[in-house]
Amino acid sequence: MDNQTLYFNDNFFSSGKTIIYNENKIQVGELDLKSAFSSSVDVLNQTGDVAVSGKFRTLRNRWVVTDYHQNELGELRQRFAFLSKKYEYDAGKRGVYEIKSEAFSRQYDIYDSKSKLIAKFEKVSGFFSSAAYRLSSFEESIPALEWIAVVMGVNAIIKRNNSAAANSGGSS
Repeated sequence: MDNQTLYFNDNFFSSGKTIIYNENKIQVGELDLKSAFSSSVDVLNQTGDVAVSGKFRTLRNRWVVTDYHQNELGELRQRFAFLSKKYEYDAGKRGVYEIKSEAFSRQYDIYDSKSKLIAKFEKVSGFFSSAAYRLSSFEESIPALEWIAVVMGVNAIIKRNNSAAANSGGSS
């Protein structure tokens, strides 16, 4: 599906299932946030089967995306960037994708290795509600449900970084 737009959200306590909608408000899947105590997610297709999963690698700040057989599809990692947010999704033979955002922006652009914009996502929720996202995918090189697992990985890395920063700024 070219030019597909999907909407999904994190739960307030980062656990449980939420619905994935298309632009016509038709359910196309579900996002299963496994537990408030872990960051792992399953992205379920329209029939309720696991399409892709995402979780942190053990003892590393890298997010791995797997298919329903637990075969690795790709790995997301944060890249150092000054005054911006930058991530890289290495999808193996399918390519390496760059995810970029300005420092205080809620929108992230996803580029292929030829610097072509192939998808974007943005946080569209309010201040006191759980995070909601709009994902627009412009081509099929990576399926939209896989991009949802990547978006949740970016969200998990940000949460982990914020938690580490809050815990390191303590007492002396």
